[in-house]
Amino acid sequence: MFSKEKIMSASAEMPYFIRPSVNMEASAKKAAYEAALAGIRANLQGESNMIMKMATINSVLKSSLTYFYWVGFYCVHRGQLTVGPYQGTLGCLHIDFSRGVCGKAASSRETQIVKDVHALAQGTAHIACDPNSSSEIVVPVFNANKELIAVFDVDSTAIESFDEIDQHYLELILREQFETENLEMAYQL
Repeated sequence: MFSKEKIMSASAEMPYFIRPSVNMEASAKKAAYEAALAGIRANLQGESNMIMKMATINSVLKSSLTYFYWVGFYCVHRGQLTVGPYQGTLGCLHIDFSRGVCGKAASSRETQIVKDVHALAQGTAHIACDPNSSSEIVVPVFNANKELIAVFDVDSTAIESFDEIDQHYLELILREQFETENLEMAYQL
């Protein structure tokens, strides 16, 4: 029988079901995003359920971009960020708006790109849910009323994985899918 501490602790060992990140050159990255964008639009056309949208976006993007190690949403729930749909290793369950890259994206309402998370102050500027993560992008997610409903978090095991190409496409995808009048919310803000 495993203790709770053993199950919940982060490990530097790469899980067998997760592949290490492989950075992409700009042209390959743009092509992958264009294909993913088309797939997301096709699969989610007419869909209004927030959770279905989140799960589909995670799946399509993680399957399309070779450097996406952990991908998921932290939803605004009762004044903090609570883990929502994700793909990857165990994520942090709750994040305060004052902690980590996700908290900074939520409180500033601006996309955060971190080239090397290990250069940040651990526990405050960065929360190490998985020691294999080396770089990160976090994008705020808004509804049609411009209320913050979530942040979209992507981690890579490689440094310097994320740039303005990622920011452009992720902001576009999230705007198209969540800033809609008919969005069915799943969490209480």
